[in-house]
Amino acid sequence: MKILNNKVALITGSARGLGKAIAERYASLGANIVINYSRDKASADEVVSNISAMGVKVIAVQADVSKVADIQKLFDEAINAFGKIDIVVANAGIEMVETPVTAFTEEQFDRLFSINTKGAYFTMQQAAKTVEDKGRIIYIASSTTAFPVQGMAVYGGSKITPRYMVDVLSKEIGHRGVTVNSIIPFAVDHSGIFAEAGSYPELRKSLIDSCPMNRLAEVEDVANIAEFFASDLSSFVNGQHLLVNGGATQ
Repeated sequence: MKILNNKVALITGSARGLGKAIAERYASLGANIVINYSRDKASADEVVSNISAMGVKVIAVQADVSKVADIQKLFDEAINAFGKIDIVVANAGIEMVETPVTAFTEEQFDRLFSINTKGAYFTMQQAAKTVEDKGRIIYIASSTTAFPVQGMAVYGGSKITPRYMVDVLSKEIGHRGVTVNSIIPFAVDHSGIFAEAGSYPELRKSLIDSCPMNRLAEVEDVANIAEFFASDLSSFVNGQHLLVNGGATQ
């Protein structure tokens, strides 16, 4: 069932990983798609090819979300191509793990906060200005914002701040029928730091041991919730933060 027919969805950081999975899910449901990438044009082109084969329209726009001018360009090109935007997913981000509080540098701090925090804030700000009435704004957070993990002070801190933005924005534009929610995924296998098999074995084991379902999340687990938040089924769900973690305690 093409529940997103005639909708336009813009997903930041969608050349691979979670963003790619969400973009391809929305395309399979009939939405036209705006892919965003920072540097990896080859991966973005591959996603464009995959989505084109589904019979919907798609463009890819290079934009660095740590730069407000690039975010403006991303939205301008989306409007120029499709005339409107119905769904915005603020997904772009970078991770940093196994870095104790006593070890992170100013450069690392600035980089994570410029992309994860500033990027998400200004993406959601532009979405609030642009998205159609009864539209959807979705922020991809991290379970580290609910369960602090050693070595992730900077990463978790950079991801928790936009959750407050979700709370405020949901109140400011709810009168337009626009919903603003966040998805809080557990560590995702085959994505991010776990994109390659065998990466971070000790952290992987610790996370799996904390999960009653004895696994990490998969990109499709997150795409399932992104589908719900984009659909009419969530039209009265606003300002919420949904954990997708299999009951994990870490």
